[in-house]
Amino acid sequence: MTTQYWLVKSEPSTYAWTDLVRDGHTDWTGVRNYAARLHLKAMRPGDRVFFYESMGPKSVVGIAQVTRAAFPDPTVDEVDGWMAVELKAVKPLPKPVTLMQIKADRSLADIALLRQSRLSVQPLSFAAFSRIAKLGGA
Repeated sequence: MTTQYWLVKSEPSTYAWTDLVRDGHTDWTGVRNYAARLHLKAMRPGDRVFFYESMGPKSVVGIAQVTRAAFPDPTVDEVDGWMAVELKAVKPLPKPVTLMQIKADRSLADIALLRQSRLSVQPLSFAAFSRIAKLGGA
């Protein structure tokens, strides 16, 4: 199967990149948006994921990897089909890529981060993932 590329967003006060690095891996739980749920269901082990911190400087700060495909979110009491995936930290970006940098790059004009800014789990094309990685020095 072909590797897919994603971006997940988190507020650092809730769960920061440094938390993922410390923990090594985590279940990506708590997503309560139907579009984001579809993206979680599409994630597969080996997929690459940018970790975006949505408060403060608002920037892509690290690269993670999906290590477990979608499973029922254990933080939900009701049975509504909410999903989670397991992510592991791969490496920090040498230079965080800010939202301002992303907005200024014409090749990234169509990514979901700019079109659907509230979506917490977003797909990226290989080209967009590569461009952001390059901006971050990876």
